[in-house]
Amino acid sequence: MVRTVRLVLVDATGRPLGALPDFDVPVPWWQDAAAVVAGARAAYGVEVTVLRLLVGRRGRPPGGHVSYLAEVSGPVRVPLLPAQVAQPAAHPLRAPYAQPGGPAASLAWAATQLDRLGRPATVSTQERTWNLSAVWRLDGPHGTAWLKQVPVFFRHEAAVLRLLADDPDTPGLLAADDEGRMLLDHVPGEDRYGADPAERAAIAARHHALQVRTLPAADRLVAAGVPDLRGAALARWLRATLAPHRAHEQLADVETRLDEVTRCGLPDTLVHGDLHPGNVRADGHRHTIIDWGDAFVGHPAFDILRLTEQLPAGPAAALVADWCARWRADVPGCRPEWAVALLRPVAWLRMAAVYAMFLAGIEPSERVYHAEDLPENLARADAETG
Repeated sequence: MVRTVRLVLVDATGRPLGALPDFDVPVPWWQDAAAVVAGARAAYGVEVTVLRLLVGRRGRPPGGHVSYLAEVSGPVRVPLLPAQVAQPAAHPLRAPYAQPGGPAASLAWAATQLDRLGRPATVSTQERTWNLSAVWRLDGPHGTAWLKQVPVFFRHEAAVLRLLADDPDTPGLLAADDEGRMLLDHVPGEDRYGADPAERAAIAARHHALQVRTLPAADRLVAAGVPDLRGAALARWLRATLAPHRAHEQLADVETRLDEVTRCGLPDTLVHGDLHPGNVRADGHRHTIIDWGDAFVGHPAFDILRLTEQLPAGPAAALVADWCARWRADVPGCRPEWAVALLRPVAWLRMAAVYAMFLAGIEPSERVYHAEDLPENLARADAETG
């Protein structure tokens, strides 16, 4: 699927310059910036930094005709077209990295941190930018690091990684600040989007061990800013977040369900919150769980439900059965099977609330990424209870 790109250019002060003629890139995902930067360089000899999405004609990713605002960092020697796409005015929800000068400031911060660590970077590559993160690869003679900057609602990721600093199954946090910037050590391997049931079973087993190790840290995580979605707190958050979206029927029995889940006897612990295989990297020796921005303290069943949701019924049931056996062994007398059954519709409600939180926390031009996710997850919650 081809992505046709239009770049509306500004200089470092935000002054509009015009637009480059359209060009195609081979990567269809709208948040991928590396292909856009490389395409502008190859087609027009222009060095750009992608700031943010302006409009996508298809209405949702991937592919199609997509316009971005981009900052130029050098001379533009090709004739520019009229922009045609209006640049949105300043918005209070705009991410710092989506504004002219923002990426440069973050790269300067990362350079200072790497110099302090004795790991200077000589090459920086913009990999991704959208409403949930901006990601840069930083290469130097002493290896690779990653600069990741996230919006306000994901800034507890650094607190999670600090607590898991000695855990071999999570990325190394080299530095972090109060602006959502994190400097992460390189994790070798590839993202495991296509993981088969056997590999997912290995991921589930290692993640269970991690969750057991973090049981004593639940209160420390909450004190550090990680969302507390234990029992009644989850019910309150779901109601407050989904109330504007007319989810009253789906929420009708949520308190009753969560009370019964508590009686199943499983402990609350650190939950990744988005444990699909694409958030796991593997190099043949180990699996590393990445992207902890959705993490919260709550019921561990949410992660096994997310890890198995795209599998056929048979393999999914086998992985859930193994998960239940592990918790019964660790917490004698608990009832994990009943907890999973009770939480299946709640898991979809939680995902709907996550997307509602995204929509409330990002500027309007970026909401296209998530607009359909909210009703889709509410429909899945309906299907589970129906």
